[in-house]
Amino acid sequence: MTLPFAIKQRVSISSAFDKEFALEVLRSDLLRVNILLSVLSSAVLLTTTLLIVAPQFFRSAFHGRLGGFVVTFGAFSALTVVCLVTERIMISRRISRQQTISQWRQFLSAFVETSIPTAGMIVGATFLGTYSLFTPAAFVYPLFIMLSALRLNLKLCVFTGAVAGIEYVLLALVLIDAPSAGVVEPILFGFPHHLLKGFLLFATGVVTGMVTRQIRKRTLRSFEVIEERNHISRTFGEYVSPVVMEKLMTLKPDLRSERRNVCVMFLDIRNFTTFAEKRAPEEVVTYLESLFEFMIEIVNRHHGVINKFLGDGFMAVFGAPLSDGSDCLNGVKAAQEILERVREEVDRGNVLPTRVGIGLHAGEAVTGSIGSSQRREYTVIGDVVNLASRIEKLNKEFGSQLLISDMVRQTLQSQLDKVTPMGQVHVRGREEAIQIYQVA
Repeated sequence: MTLPFAIKQRVSISSAFDKEFALEVLRSDLLRVNILLSVLSSAVLLTTTLLIVAPQFFRSAFHGRLGGFVVTFGAFSALTVVCLVTERIMISRRISRQQTISQWRQFLSAFVETSIPTAGMIVGATFLGTYSLFTPAAFVYPLFIMLSALRLNLKLCVFTGAVAGIEYVLLALVLIDAPSAGVVEPILFGFPHHLLKGFLLFATGVVTGMVTRQIRKRTLRSFEVIEERNHISRTFGEYVSPVVMEKLMTLKPDLRSERRNVCVMFLDIRNFTTFAEKRAPEEVVTYLESLFEFMIEIVNRHHGVINKFLGDGFMAVFGAPLSDGSDCLNGVKAAQEILERVREEVDRGNVLPTRVGIGLHAGEAVTGSIGSSQRREYTVIGDVVNLASRIEKLNKEFGSQLLISDMVRQTLQSQLDKVTPMGQVHVRGREEAIQIYQVA
């Protein structure tokens, strides 16, 4: 079963995003470790400063066993820093090699890191007993949980919260029977108090994971919206008005091949070849840009789309990919305004003396995004396109500037004021003659 192009594109966007996302997670993981190192190093430095400035406070708290605490605290702090530095080195190497970290290693890392406060309280329990549950070490759990958000992985966030909650509750079960427990207030000594704290730690992990998941989804969605906008821009070029672009983004029309009734405009600048052969290429480009700038704006404003440039002219489509139900009227109004604007610009001296020819025809055509995965183009195919091109060329024969087909005239009926019948005309490539009308 062949997937539609839009679905293939979405899958491609998602997989490309996941690949780049995995590398970005490594970079945010490195940031997370750096934050942990900074916070824990600052905590160790602050504790050491307090030991020096107010040793009597610690002697009282540890009942004279200050020396043992200093040695144990120093060894534990050094081991913690070594573990985090080792993890930082490993992540940095992975980033430099553009390699990701397997999921089981991420879970192992989360388990080891989240167990640091637990280990700290176990060490503290040898000196403080139950009071160890109320030391600053217990407040380190939320730090690890919050920073797990930088992994941008729902499961890792929930796992971190679960490890923190379970380890704290199990440690509380052991320590509430310690000898020092008897002097603790009953409400703090009771197991429900510690069970609630453990649950809140787990809940923090779940909430962090949900927030992380939303960030990931919204980031991916933003990436897809940008890619969709770029796809539409690549498909229609830079010549779609902001209004049409917004409608395309909102409605997201199916750009696969389909039959639509459209009005096709062909515009040609008269005597361009003669003009170009006598001037430098830069002067020719400047001349074309001075004309196309306002012509494109007029077509866009009348809900048309510039489908392709033809060197000294262009082809525009009214009614595809979006239609407001007045495609022929929009085409004629745009053509009339272009002719009027050319006369004004020539009279003002903004452009060199210029004469253009425009042909309009309406009918059914096949429209859609055609091409390959490397390059696609929105195009309009059908007899309506060929005939519109032939009608435009008849301007040279009749000395006119704007010719329309009978199909356009019938669609507009009384909405056109001055229309001159040109009779039945044979055009190259067609056996039957067609009725042509001059508007200007």
